[in-house]
Amino acid sequence: MSVEAEAAELWNTLSGAELIQAIADGRFPEISDVNTHIGQVLVTAEPGRVEISWTPDEKLCNPGGTVHGGYIAMILDNAVCLAGASTCERFMPMLTLNLNVDYLRSVLAGQTYTVTGTCVHPGRTRMVSNAVITDAAGRPAAQASASVLPNKAFAR
Repeated sequence: MSVEAEAAELWNTLSGAELIQAIADGRFPEISDVNTHIGQVLVTAEPGRVEISWTPDEKLCNPGGTVHGGYIAMILDNAVCLAGASTCERFMPMLTLNLNVDYLRSVLAGQTYTVTGTCVHPGRTRMVSNAVITDAAGRPAAQASASVLPNKAFAR
């Protein structure tokens, strides 16, 4: 079976959490180059919860030398969307309706952070998820809450 056929088989048969875990395990190709650009690595997925390892590079820093808030919001958005997608019968990319971010402490380039996304309301049309970025000491650096919905363009 070709690589494309194997990927199609996984896409059409795995649940949301299973497909996200397949990406983390390297059994399914990354959906976007954005993950590599920002230093995101999927670690684990289960229904309603995802964990991401994030090591931001210096290219993501603002003139003050800390990671730009926009990139912090981006990784939090990825986590809330993946948490929502992990609850689906089949993986569906999510669209963000709103994202509320609280910046709690500086995020520094070259350090590895854990980003945990949790879906607290896995509704059929609208989901609510939370995400938190923690440093190596377990201290929160930023958190977000969001409403997301499945992108029906990917329905199958």
